Amino acid sequence: MNDSLTDHLNSVRTLLTDRLAGSADPREVLRAPELKALYDQIRVLEPSERAPFGQAVNSLKVSLEKRVTAIEAERLAADVESLDVTAPWDAGISADKRPTVLTSDHGSVHPLMRELERVIDIFTRMGFQSYESRQLDDDFHMFGSLNFPEGHPARDGYDTFRTTDGLIAPAHTSTMQHRILLEGREKLEVGGQIAAISYGRVFRNEDIDPTHEHTFYQVEGVFVSKAATLGDMLGTLRGFFQTYYGQTLRIKTQPAYFPFVEPGLEFLIEKPASLDGKGGEWLEMLGCGMIHPNVLEQAGIDPMQYRGFAWGGGVDRLVMLKYGIEDVRHFESGKLAFLKEFA
Repeated sequence: MNDSLTDHLNSVRTLLTDRLAGSADPREVLRAPELKALYDQIRVLEPSERAPFGQAVNSLKVSLEKRVTAIEAERLAADVESLDVTAPWDAGISADKRPTVLTSDHGSVHPLMRELERVIDIFTRMGFQSYESRQLDDDFHMFGSLNFPEGHPARDGYDTFRTTDGLIAPAHTSTMQHRILLEGREKLEVGGQIAAISYGRVFRNEDIDPTHEHTFYQVEGVFVSKAATLGDMLGTLRGFFQTYYGQTLRIKTQPAYFPFVEPGLEFLIEKPASLDGKGGEWLEMLGCGMIHPNVLEQAGIDPMQYRGFAWGGGVDRLVMLKYGIEDVRHFESGKLAFLKEFA
């Protein structure tokens, strides 16, 4: 292709690129008469010039189309208000811009929400701060910060719901543990302690039956100090269950494995007679243990100076036992006959 054709092509390229930058409708550049004239010119060229010039014109059009698409995407993104989809409420949204929801006088409080408030109240009166968990989170807070190794079965998509953007519908409220440890680190440095619970809805790929649901509520607890012990944890949990059920309870533990605690335990209570329990009938209520040193180190806490314990369990199970509910699926069913029993 001769220099004259090259110069002409470059001048059209500059003209259309400049026009594109200031155009209210970028796609009109793809219909520009200057571009059409280049295609018309191909027919009148010498045969030896047609192929290279035609290829150059096609290349120019492709580059313009890519730039048009990019500008449209940039303008669309600029029109969208940024939102942290993993947060309960985005920090950038003021209260007056949040979605309007119906007030509770339009119905009754769901039994799970009522009992969750009671659980939170018990722990806050014991000195624990409360944090609402997130319903979308990332791989690091779900697995990496909690000492889950690469290739752990829990990371498999068969067990965990994931979005196309790579976010995760948390399978446990432990996703908040790293954040709680980071936030509380300054308290440790001035001689204080970390004492917090996180609560919220969690999601698992479960086969649904009377005792299993894919969507339910959990509460997790975290405590860290220079002198935390396993005995402190057992006393805390026993105190909670006795307060929640309003009676003295026997407890026991049995070994279990959870990547984020060492040792790991299952915490059981003896089903009390007031709940139709018989002597020696034990119920597993939650998993617990001493926080693994790797989890503390991830948050910048020296495990040689500090130690802690953590636990996590389902709220639905607490409520089922308290009220003698035989099927966990009732909670998510929306059946008014069931809900009216708690109105």
